[in-house]
Amino acid sequence: MTTLSHPQYAQPQHGHHQPARLPVYSLPQRVTQTRVIAAEWIKLRTQPSALWAGAGAIGLTAGFGILFTALIRARPPHGAAIASFDPTAVSLSGIQLAQIAVGVLGAMLITSEYGSGMIRATFAAVPRRLPVLWGKAAIALAATFAACVPAVLIAFFAGQSMLARTGLSTSFGQPGVARAVLGSAAYLAVAAVLGLGLGALLRNTAAAVTTLFGLLFGLQILAGLIPGATGVTLEKFMPSTAGQAIASVHPDPGTSLAPWAGLGLFTCYTLVILALAARRMSRGDA
Repeated sequence: MTTLSHPQYAQPQHGHHQPARLPVYSLPQRVTQTRVIAAEWIKLRTQPSALWAGAGAIGLTAGFGILFTALIRARPPHGAAIASFDPTAVSLSGIQLAQIAVGVLGAMLITSEYGSGMIRATFAAVPRRLPVLWGKAAIALAATFAACVPAVLIAFFAGQSMLARTGLSTSFGQPGVARAVLGSAAYLAVAAVLGLGLGALLRNTAAAVTTLFGLLFGLQILAGLIPGATGVTLEKFMPSTAGQAIASVHPDPGTSLAPWAGLGLFTCYTLVILALAARRMSRGDA
């Protein structure tokens, strides 16, 4: 009689009964939104280009804000201009450049996968596809906000310490200041999701970044070319102008929307782009 020699089916020896060891198979885990978000977080941490874009956003927010404040300190406003001077907005001027950096970060979270072909493996793991987009959006929003909060705080406190020498500074506890500072970080976080939506919709980094420039700067410039009150009114509703109203303590009602209304409108623009991206992604043409 032939005896099986595989260790899993070895016969008991020395008279001791030993239960046969059966092979163990790992069961596939159910795909959940939480697990998708965790996977996207790992991708973000291991993507050098995304980390560089995030570092650039932090540097632009703090660095340019401090630089611009230094220029204002060298040539402070006089006379009637002091009444409309907003020291908080001056310190937070770096968000005008940082919005591009975070938008590029958001776009690259998905365009890099389309460029490398990794998106096929991603969709094979998550066949429903849309949880991938929601997971990337959650990571882009949370990671950008977490990174930009220290940046805007550094820009604000460093800027106010310089403006204090001219008597034009303000404090964090003044009405509207905390909202403007933290709201600027929220604006940049939404801008990152806007870049993600454009990346998912266009599936190409260059096309997404070009369109991002057009939405944030091009539309604003075109509205400014329209003469009279019509151009001023249209400019208030452009994405960048609307969203950056949150960075002003006392925005001018004639040239900008109310802070939360402006950020809300910018968020609506972003949700529209994200919805278009979701519609294309759900078609299944990877």
